[in-house]
Amino acid sequence: MLEATAARRFARRQRRGGRRAALKVRAWTRRWGQTARAAMGAALALAVALGPSLDRPLRLAGASGASNTHSSRAFMPTAFGAGAAAKTPGVHPPVPTSGGSLPGFHSPPAVPSYASGTTAGGPVRTQPARMPFYVATRGTTTIYLLGTLHVGDPVDYPPNQPFRQSILAALNASPTLALELSPDDLLVSQDDVSKYGVCRRPCLEQMLPEPLWARLAARLRGNPEALAEIRKMKPWLASLLVETYDSLSAGLQTEYGTEAQLQNVYLRLKGRRVVGLERLGEQMRAFTNLNLAQQREMLAQDLAQTPAQNLADVQTLLRLWRVGDADAIAAWETARTEKLSHDPRVAASVDNRIVYERNRRFVSRMQQYAGPNKPLFVAIGALHLGGRKGVLQLLRQRGFTVDPG
Repeated sequence: MLEATAARRFARRQRRGGRRAALKVRAWTRRWGQTARAAMGAALALAVALGPSLDRPLRLAGASGASNTHSSRAFMPTAFGAGAAAKTPGVHPPVPTSGGSLPGFHSPPAVPSYASGTTAGGPVRTQPARMPFYVATRGTTTIYLLGTLHVGDPVDYPPNQPFRQSILAALNASPTLALELSPDDLLVSQDDVSKYGVCRRPCLEQMLPEPLWARLAARLRGNPEALAEIRKMKPWLASLLVETYDSLSAGLQTEYGTEAQLQNVYLRLKGRRVVGLERLGEQMRAFTNLNLAQQREMLAQDLAQTPAQNLADVQTLLRLWRVGDADAIAAWETARTEKLSHDPRVAASVDNRIVYERNRRFVSRMQQYAGPNKPLFVAIGALHLGGRKGVLQLLRQRGFTVDPG
């Protein structure tokens, strides 16, 4: 009897311990997924914004003091739309929100600047950043659209009011929040990224023309850890990695990416759901189906400028995002791509695969989720919204009236 009782107690303890361990694993996985996603998204976003590459949904990093996410595309797509990144190959530990454990990356020293939200004269901003925000309506169907940055500055999200009242009201009115990738996809392991983006042995040098490899090696000369990791990556993934460092070097942080801040608010509301506008496999294929010439073009654009120039582009994109004009952001990105393109024809084909095809998919999925008197709140990389092939124009072509929110 005593033995049976002791056995039952032991079994209960084991079950409780198992449940606690499972909860810890899930919580850790969730945090890692969010951080990696933000890092990749940032890299993509920047990459898109800055590079010939475009709005890529992955999140990686670049050279220490040299590139960034979207490398200058730090705000880009959530790239792997914001999700695939949860398992960034080549970066062993989970990407920390500070970027401190990325290979060879060291956070910039704290300095009085807008990044801290204060200056010698006091607080810089008490109101949230404007951010690109639009309302699309067709009959009784409403879609709210917010252009995001996958990495950000805490000053843009004041604790008492991280978003404008119009954005908060739209969130409150929407039973569904649509991101580039769903939370479930963000928790998926990085097996697919590793499978399609990382070689078993160093392969990148053999896949690049000698001058391009020489530029990359020179960029990472002071960062041997990052160079060792990137040697095993295929060019498309190396490009995303190179893009992440600049945004982190600019003092931007993954936990202050728009999506993360948005979910902090939205998930406090009851009876709501969060969905993805594309599946992880779809986002992955946008990159893995690029041919070698297209992958080289992505990387060449990342390396066309000095780290200081890439950093300036990150800061320009951040300023434009704070103004909140999606078309101005699209025009700037187009001009930047034209300036950095190594082969304009190949660059255009990359844009089509990574940005425009995904834009069309986003709009189709939005219409599936939105319904009469059931508003949908959409949060996607700011570079997806504006321009003649952007999401806003695609919605207009489908009969929606689109106005600033």
